[in-house]
Amino acid sequence: MGILRELFGPSRDEIWSQLCREIEADLVDGGFWRGKKVVARAKEWTITLDTYTVSTGKTTITYTRMRAPYVNKDNFRFKIYRSGLFSEIGKLLGMQDIEVGFPEFDEEFIIKGNDTEKVKKLFSNPKIRELVSRQPKIYLEVRDDEGWFGAEFPDGVDELYFQVPGVIRDLERLKNLYYLFAEVLNQLCLIGSAYQKDPCIDL
Repeated sequence: MGILRELFGPSRDEIWSQLCREIEADLVDGGFWRGKKVVARAKEWTITLDTYTVSTGKTTITYTRMRAPYVNKDNFRFKIYRSGLFSEIGKLLGMQDIEVGFPEFDEEFIIKGNDTEKVKKLFSNPKIRELVSRQPKIYLEVRDDEGWFGAEFPDGVDELYFQVPGVIRDLERLKNLYYLFAEVLNQLCLIGSAYQKDPCIDL
């Protein structure tokens, strides 16, 4: 075990257990099929961190995800991810992104949404921009329920959703991700797009 730890670093469970201690969360064992997950609170919201695996035929890809259901007051949706080759192709095909008025941030990230002014108000929060920038890989969006194999949400409930390929075992990155969720949910309330109440969805 010591040799493996030297080669590969701390295990996911070690890092996630430490994360739980630092943000006062619970490490929950979901059983064989669902695995372990971190369940944290931010004010009235429940934030869940876990992994899931997708089979592509010959290979499998494991993703780290974080989710937080909330009551969406006005159906505001957005997504943000780092700029790159595919996003540039997307622009050429007419998938325009929203610039939020901070040149370095606008250059680094692609942001899309269904309300330009609310996107700008959301990302006018300097703490959100800082926490987003600390994520080396990020795909963060507001989405509806998770489809056939996931949770179904009542009308008016959406979820803040993050995912990236791989298993994140960087404690600081996970803490910053949790702080990002807490800050985004709070800012959504301030701009009139969320209620500060727990929709009580079991993830």
